[in-house]
Amino acid sequence: MSELAFENVTVRFGTRRHSTTAVAGVDLTIPHGTIVGLVGESGSGKSTLARAAVGLVPVDNGRILLNGHPIDHRARNLQMVFQDPHSALDPRMTIGESIGEALPRRMRNRRDRVAELLGLVDLSTECARQYPAQLSGGQRQRVGLARALAGEPEVIIADEITSALDVSIQGTVLNLVRDLQRRMRLSMLFISHNLAVVRYVSDFIAVMYQGRIVEHGPADEVLADPKDPYTRELLAAAADPAGQLNLGETGDTTPAH
Repeated sequence: MSELAFENVTVRFGTRRHSTTAVAGVDLTIPHGTIVGLVGESGSGKSTLARAAVGLVPVDNGRILLNGHPIDHRARNLQMVFQDPHSALDPRMTIGESIGEALPRRMRNRRDRVAELLGLVDLSTECARQYPAQLSGGQRQRVGLARALAGEPEVIIADEITSALDVSIQGTVLNLVRDLQRRMRLSMLFISHNLAVVRYVSDFIAVMYQGRIVEHGPADEVLADPKDPYTRELLAAAADPAGQLNLGETGDTTPAH
């Protein structure tokens, strides 16, 4: 069982007299073994909610629970993959060292496990000896996924992980995410401003606007019959002239180099 739940979560920035509410009373559950896509425009509060989950910003009200218990941020059972794969990796460490650093301390045969994790994200073992600057953006994002998996998490939060990548390789990363989630039965919160991308990987979709969840449900239902005007705007923006969602980049299966 690996369920992440936000219960009436509110996050504010600034002083008590001059504060801005970034997340306002959010209730959202990521059920075991599913991908919940969280979509909304920049500034809607998506990334703030993600950062609150991993302890990078404080919660002013509400609770964030993993399997019914408050999250222990010292544990590794919740991992986050960040938008910018370059800044997320230490440029002074090799790829092998970066992934190895995230492994549980009890683990033996660490070099073998690093090689196994690289294979899971379709990278060669030779990458372990390289530095981040020697890799492409797509490769670095794959390393970010491998590093997250190294902690043996129950839940992964992926925050805009394709937005910094070239369109030509976004699809390979999305296919990899979907394949890893299905093979490993991970629970995942997948965040993007692009509804087409969210639809491609998600079992459920939550739409965020001005810090609130305005719509939530099974992906097919939300997309077939959106209730909120903002969801309908996002759907229109993601549609091609024929009225179909534009998933053009997701069809490319060329390896990312």
